[in-house]
Amino acid sequence: MRMRDANLQQALLALASMALCSNLLAQGVGDQLTEATTNDGRFISWQEHLVDDAEILDFVLSGGDGLVMTDIDNDGFIDIVSVHESDSSYDSANFTPGFEAPPEGHIRIAFGSADPTQWHNITVAEGLDAAAPEDAAVADVNGDGFMDILIAAELSHVLYLQNPGPGARDTEWPRLKLPMTEGRGSYIRVFAADLDGDVVPEVIAPNKGAQIPGPEDFAVSNPVSIFKVSGDPLNGDNWQEIELGRYSIPQNSEPVDLDGDGDIDIVIGTRGEDRLVWFDNPGDGSLKFIERAIGINGARMAGFNLEYADLNADGRLDIIGAGVGQVSNGPVGSGLVWIEQPARKGDAWNARYIGTFAPDSITGMETADINGDGEVDVFVGSYSRGEREADDANAALTDPLGRLGWFQNPGVSGAELSGAEWLRHDVSRRKRGMFDKFIAHDMDGDGDADFVGTRGNSYPYDGVFWLEQVRSSAPAQRFTKARALDSEEVGLP
Repeated sequence: MRMRDANLQQALLALASMALCSNLLAQGVGDQLTEATTNDGRFISWQEHLVDDAEILDFVLSGGDGLVMTDIDNDGFIDIVSVHESDSSYDSANFTPGFEAPPEGHIRIAFGSADPTQWHNITVAEGLDAAAPEDAAVADVNGDGFMDILIAAELSHVLYLQNPGPGARDTEWPRLKLPMTEGRGSYIRVFAADLDGDVVPEVIAPNKGAQIPGPEDFAVSNPVSIFKVSGDPLNGDNWQEIELGRYSIPQNSEPVDLDGDGDIDIVIGTRGEDRLVWFDNPGDGSLKFIERAIGINGARMAGFNLEYADLNADGRLDIIGAGVGQVSNGPVGSGLVWIEQPARKGDAWNARYIGTFAPDSITGMETADINGDGEVDVFVGSYSRGEREADDANAALTDPLGRLGWFQNPGVSGAELSGAEWLRHDVSRRKRGMFDKFIAHDMDGDGDADFVGTRGNSYPYDGVFWLEQVRSSAPAQRFTKARALDSEEVGLP
């Protein structure tokens, strides 16, 4: 009798466990109670706030991509510059001037205030000026004390927007399409930095060749270039192009002092070659950079989005990004990895596994100390690959969907970090969402890291948002959405 009772009890426990697992699968990721905690034991959840909401506008604002933050109007409050392709089908790649309506891309500024929930949004460029805009950068190019804007347009140029100063909110922004970039291909990223030490920032941009590359495009090399201005930036003759190198579908050209010698280097990622290289700044003001390989032991990285941090505390910047391969402390396949910068230039960078978002594909990422333990964590977003303007009723949990989450640093240093496990905290998973860019910023001034981001692939829910980190003494729902109606929250397979 006791044996039968024991067997029955085990069976009931198994059924309860199965029911619990089934319930968690049915429950959306964001609806579940958080298990993430701060260093002092409080629970971490997230509240979504809208900055620029496509649903309330009288025009189509979709396909949010690049994002930068700075004080545009010098009023002491942080502002947000964002780009939106406004093309859910990406058919603007076939646009022919004079034969159909121009692309509907938009460059937007959200002017901030003392209240992080109140924003004044304007459009500073649209149509052919903003032809499928993919990325933005800010710099004071003309030296007047106001931040100007640079735009990478996939249909086919780099655009300079000059800040009009005190009238930034209600005055048209003077502009110039850099003449050597017009009609040449597809610019996917843009950055600005003073590379030669003359106080005037240079512009760095990769030309990937085509908005939607076909097989023939992978066989063509396109340039990564520095654009240097001397004199009035609104005069096209004052701009000079300096090619760094040519690659198959280059998609990154980020300025960063990679070797820690005090000048700005450039890291390049190539989709066609699935590798990284970096250009070492000679530091003599000549812009004659030295190309160096980033040979990776254990992974391949195309480098569309990369983050930089000295994770193992050896005094050298390491690189974080999406990688593919057999990483020493991880499974075969793709995921988030960090590569360890060697002590000697030219040696291999060893790949270390952080974690996976499978079946979702990692797109945007940002580093910050999220839980307050003094270590660098990584916030990540994915790219949904299904319908863009309606939830697909047939979408499966195994499809690549729109997810938010973060990886918690194991909290060990030196060689121990190489094999340590990073804990993943899922925040939200919806049928639609492309989360291309995040910026960590304490938006509400409460001392913890919040995140500003763009959203695409989910019209009419696209736009700009920020995630407030909420800390509580008891577990709370992981994610509280800003809208009553949104793309469906789903579980994980």
